[in-house]
Amino acid sequence: MNRSYLFVPADSERKLKKSADVGADALILDLEDSVAADARAGARELCREFLASRKQAWVRINPLSSDDATKDLEAIMPAAPAGIVLPKAEGARDLGRLADLLDGLEQAHGLERGTTAILPICTETPRAIFALREYAGVTARLAAMTWGAEDLSAALGAAANRDEHGAWLPPYELARSLCLFAAHAAEVPAIDTVFTDFGDEAGLATYAAAARRDGFSGMLAIHPAQVDVINRAFVPTAAELERARRIVELFAQHPDAGALGMDGEMIDRPHLVQAQRILQLARRLAAL
Repeated sequence: MNRSYLFVPADSERKLKKSADVGADALILDLEDSVAADARAGARELCREFLASRKQAWVRINPLSSDDATKDLEAIMPAAPAGIVLPKAEGARDLGRLADLLDGLEQAHGLERGTTAILPICTETPRAIFALREYAGVTARLAAMTWGAEDLSAALGAAANRDEHGAWLPPYELARSLCLFAAHAAEVPAIDTVFTDFGDEAGLATYAAAARRDGFSGMLAIHPAQVDVINRAFVPTAAELERARRIVELFAQHPDAGALGMDGEMIDRPHLVQAQRILQLARRLAAL
C-alpha cells in the first residue's frame, strides 16, 4: 500500500543514492521530464544499475508515441523494475500496448509474466480526459492511476492551472475528480498529483489531507522533504480508528440492522463499509 511515490531524476547518481534513505513507500526513477534528451542514454544505465540493488523502484519511461519509450524499456527491464509509470496515457489502447510490450520483455529476460505493474498518468492530454472510462478490465497489471496538471495546462495553452489561493482551477479540478472516479471504477488506488511548491510544508499537509479525505490513497512527490508529510497524511488518526472500531463492533452486535444510532448520529451500511476500509488500511500500513 503506497502512500508516497517520490520522483528521482535517473540521470543523477547523487540523487539516486540519497533517495534510498528518504522513506518513500515507492521511488519513481524518472527518464522523462527531468532528463534532457542527450542525457537519456546515460540515465538508462544509471537507472538499470540502481534497480539491480533496489527491486521495488518504479520507472517513468517516455511516452509510447516517442522512440525513447522502447529504448527505455529495453534498457531497464533486465533489472526487473517493480512497475512502469506511463506518461501521457490515453486509455485502453496505450495501456494494452504497454502490457503487450512488458509480456515480451519479461519473457525475453526470464521474468515471471505479469510481475511488472503499470501506473498511468492519465490526464496529461485533452484526448486522455475522454478515455478515462476505458481503464477498467484492460490488464491485471494496472496497479493504480494518477493524474497530472502541468502537461495538460501546457497542452491547453493555459496561463495557469491554479488560482491566486493555490486551488485548482475548474478544468484541472475536473481532471482530478475524473481520475479519482476512474481509478475506483477500475478498482485500483487513486494517487493524487504533485504539490509543486516543495517549500510550503503547511500547504502540502493541507493538500494531502484533502486528498485522503476525497478518496485518494497516496500522492506523488517531487522533493524528499515532502515524503514524511505525505506519509503522515495518509495514516488514519487515532480518533478515526476508534470510531471505525466502534462502528464495526456495533454492526457485529446487530448484524441484521440497516441503520443504527451512535453518539446521536444515524449510522448505516455505507458508514460500515468506510469503517472497514479504514481498519483495513491501518492493518496494511502496519505491515509496511
